[in-house]
Amino acid sequence: MPGLFKRKKKASVPYCAAIVAAAGASTRMEGADKIMLSLREEPVIVHTLRALEYCPYIQEIVVVTREDLIVPLSRLCSDYFLTKVRKVILGGETRAHSVHLGMLEVSDQAELIAIQDGARPLVTLEVLEEVILTAAKCGAAAPAIPVKDTIKRAVGGVVEETPDRSELFAVQTPQVFEADLIRAALYRAMEENLPLTDDCSAVERMGMKVTLTRGSEENIKITTPADLAVAEALLDWRDRR
Repeated sequence: MPGLFKRKKKASVPYCAAIVAAAGASTRMEGADKIMLSLREEPVIVHTLRALEYCPYIQEIVVVTREDLIVPLSRLCSDYFLTKVRKVILGGETRAHSVHLGMLEVSDQAELIAIQDGARPLVTLEVLEEVILTAAKCGAAAPAIPVKDTIKRAVGGVVEETPDRSELFAVQTPQVFEADLIRAALYRAMEENLPLTDDCSAVERMGMKVTLTRGSEENIKITTPADLAVAEALLDWRDRR
């Protein structure tokens, strides 16, 4: 990926810690663990962590994972010289619980917390920088891309509504927040046992606004075997650019 991580800047934003959510069960990956699958002869999680490692606005990384992956991931971080990874810890039963546990382990000086899916290995430096800088100004930000397909809301297989596509966005990660804000939001979500599909939802439920930044068509999440094939093709395409 020549040129992808060339730029280096001196951090001019508050201290930012990244939490990598990697405790999922990979139920749609046909028996394989998506973050440990090979992408260009390296595990998916290594690509994800390297992207965060090279971002000058991220000072430390905490990886939250399953018990059986703590040792393998710790070894990968050492083998690939991922020096910003401070801890690899055991996650919880839900995403919110896992992220909460990660927040307990970040440095006290962290003013911003970026929450990244472990299975998003193609996040670019541009996406990372823009969302972190925006969160530093607005308090909460997430990268997103406009939805291309027409979306139907259906109940029992019957269409109830066709939302206006111009107002719909697919939200990606990392989602970045002021540390105190996301701590309070996730604590409340867990207290109320709220089902959350992303971290922004916890903040939105508190009445706070989340600013959307430019996401990338490349910033896909590896969920199925087809996604892995797409990621390989995207890396080949990057090489030809």
